[in-house]
Amino acid sequence: MKTKDNIKLIPFDEIHKDLMKKPGFKKAYEDLEFEFSIIRAIIKARGKQGLTQRELAERIGIAQSVLARFEAGRANPTLSFLKKVVGGLGLKMAIF
Repeated sequence: MKTKDNIKLIPFDEIHKDLMKKPGFKKAYEDLEFEFSIIRAIIKARGKQGLTQRELAERIGIAQSVLARFEAGRANPTLSFLKKVVGGLGLKMAIF
C-alpha cells in the first residue's frame, strides 16, 4: 500500500513474520515473550480502567516517564515495582 506521498506502508504482521525467520531475532523475541506478556496485560488493564500513564503514575507515586519506560519494555523492573503498578490498578499478581 502506498500513500499519496508515495511512501510504502507495510503491515506490522508482515514485518514480524519476516523477522521471525531470522534465528537471532526469533530467539531474542522468544526470550522476551514472558516480560512482554506482563507489560501487555498491564497496559490492557490500565486501558480498561480508562487511566492514562500519568494518572496511574500519580496514583502509585512514580513519574509518568518511569511508567512509560516500563510499558515500552525499556526497563528491568523489580518485583516490588510490578506489585506497585499492579496494586495501583486494583489487581494482584499470580503465576500459574
